[in-house]
Amino acid sequence: MPLDPAFVADCPYGPGGLLIDELLNVDREGSLVRVRMPTHDDLPLTREQRAHPVKHPRHVSGGLMVHMTGMVASVHSYYVWDLRHADGWIGYGGRIHGARFKALARPGEPMVLECRAKETRRTPGRVLARYDFRFTQGDTLVYEGDQTALWQKVEG
Repeated sequence: MPLDPAFVADCPYGPGGLLIDELLNVDREGSLVRVRMPTHDDLPLTREQRAHPVKHPRHVSGGLMVHMTGMVASVHSYYVWDLRHADGWIGYGGRIHGARFKALARPGEPMVLECRAKETRRTPGRVLARYDFRFTQGDTLVYEGDQTALWQKVEG
């Protein structure tokens, strides 16, 4: 299903930074979301690559994939925990425990980005979460991540 326009309006990044076009699954009980990310030659950083078919093929950059962990975690916070940027909630990455680039993601077939919160500590104004990320393109695993982020409610 397409992303809810209310989520897109609430997200701290505009569509050019969000780069997600479809919500595939929300499992509140399992603390999991899956989204779809189009891949094309005009993605940030990809469009600037000096590609070579053998030495440096065009691909979704690793830096962009790390950025996308924050975007899919934003989807998670909105759809699983009901945290709204408009209500003062904002998240920041705290630590990358592991980032494993398993294969190149080539422009063309969309990627499926999965985010699961595996540990959480919640207080009235904060949520500390540790996430597992899995990004696939077709049957190929392209990225696995293990990261911690802090969500906090900021007044004013």
